[in-house]
Amino acid sequence: MNRIRSLALPIAVTLTAGALSALAAGTAQAADVNVARNGGFESGLANWSCTGGTGASVSSPVYAGSGALKATPAGQDNARCSQTVTVKPNSTYTLSTQVQGSYVHLGATGTGTQDVSTWTPGSGAGWQKLSTTFTTGPSTTQVTVYTHGWYGQPAYVVDEFSVFGPDGGGGTDPGPSVPGAPAGAAVSGQSANALTLSWNAVGSATGYYVYQDGVRVKTVTGGASTQITGLTASTSYSFQVSAYNAAGEGPKSAPVTGTTTGTDPGPGPGPAVPKHALTGYWQNFDNGATVQKISDVSAQYDIIAVSFADATTTPGAITFNLDSAGLGGYTVSQFKADIAAKKAAGKSVILSIGGEKGTISVNDSASANNLANSAYALMQEYGFTGIDIDLENGLNPTYMTQALRSLSSKVGSSLVITMAPQTIDMQSTQGGYFKTALNIKDILTVVNMQYYNSGSMNGCDGKVYSQGSVDFLTALACIQLEGGLDPSQVGIGVPASPSGAGSGYVSPTVVNNALDCLTRGTNCGSFKPSKTYPGLRGAMTWSTNWDAKAGSAWSNSVGPKVHGLP
Repeated sequence: MNRIRSLALPIAVTLTAGALSALAAGTAQAADVNVARNGGFESGLANWSCTGGTGASVSSPVYAGSGALKATPAGQDNARCSQTVTVKPNSTYTLSTQVQGSYVHLGATGTGTQDVSTWTPGSGAGWQKLSTTFTTGPSTTQVTVYTHGWYGQPAYVVDEFSVFGPDGGGGTDPGPSVPGAPAGAAVSGQSANALTLSWNAVGSATGYYVYQDGVRVKTVTGGASTQITGLTASTSYSFQVSAYNAAGEGPKSAPVTGTTTGTDPGPGPGPAVPKHALTGYWQNFDNGATVQKISDVSAQYDIIAVSFADATTTPGAITFNLDSAGLGGYTVSQFKADIAAKKAAGKSVILSIGGEKGTISVNDSASANNLANSAYALMQEYGFTGIDIDLENGLNPTYMTQALRSLSSKVGSSLVITMAPQTIDMQSTQGGYFKTALNIKDILTVVNMQYYNSGSMNGCDGKVYSQGSVDFLTALACIQLEGGLDPSQVGIGVPASPSGAGSGYVSPTVVNNALDCLTRGTNCGSFKPSKTYPGLRGAMTWSTNWDAKAGSAWSNSVGPKVHGLP
């Protein structure tokens, strides 16, 4: 459905004598309509066609409602998604959409006059509006409108796609009706200061309102669950949920009661990260890799990054929802107990912020405080010992620095902070990720740059290197090592198997050779650094699950190498 909201504002209108005559004669033009279908992607990819299967309907991030289009360029395919709309000849239409991503294009072909296109530059952070106009020819009744990304760039996201102009007779999306009351409301994840509320999704809803003891306290989009924080220990609360869309808010659900636990002593200080550490991302979802509990993760891993935190409707704030159903009935209590056991074994279990459902924006002091406060609450609730920054659309170094320093002041010196930027993010010390890393150098644990899903990149010697080689790993690591980071803050991030990434997989032998080259000056390729860095922290992989799927070949090879570094 289209989710265009109208505002009843007073408007001053001046009519010419000709316009008044036209109105008097009953010849006024009909109001423009949106001739695009399913422009809000509330019905998945209905009415849309994407090249090579590159497009998918997602529930997060969304600009409005509960759906959006996410498409991923691959090789020579720029992930073009299009639909044909019915138009009137000799008419003007306004084409617009909201996008996230770098070099996202919007355009129209077959207009019968001049085809048009526009695009957003290489800043992928946040939603940006693209808009252009086209005029149809004297016999044009159909026009193809499209959006696409660019070669070698990450996935892009599109929402609220519209083509406004005269009705061409092809039909428009029907207006929505008020959604019904959500069923199945339940409370789980009890702690001293938080409760998790879930409910059954309502098909026609674009979002939900959460009521606590009769007062609306939260708006939820992109899911049917949320964490309610800031509660008092040993206290009962009553919750209701209502669904809403462009037609309005529906009735509230039946009330459900939840009670917080007693006083929470907090997670306590986490174990120290070893001098040389192996990091692995653990998947809180099933995508074909081995489904694991935290207790299943190989003992080779020193840092386990739980993937991922979820965004909320509060700018900067995060929450976490264990996918119990997708993980074979893994309960929250088991999850917490497994984290505690890993900590007792000297491992760090941290929460990763990023991924498909973790797109957050920290662009002011308020959102920085929200990130710090919500991350600290999750550390207290689950026992996490730190956080990982894995944002795919860039970050604001000023306010991300503020957020991480605020969190550090709450947790203390045992806080683990890791980062997983893309290769492009660490090419220059002027980039947002690199600036942030240098800003928090005194509290930063490690930057595990992703040496995959990349293209050719410059090394620290100014030469261009292609992914998949020892030189790519060493020459790009050199940029960080010579750009101001301590060797203990640099790690090599690679896929655990060919299935773990679209491109950039290298064998464990190549990773081990790169570690030898950087720390000992041996087993280098054509690039050899001018000095060695024996304090290099280690290596990282996506993911522990893909590693397990491949028989733990990666961790069993790279783990001993990392732990045996000088």
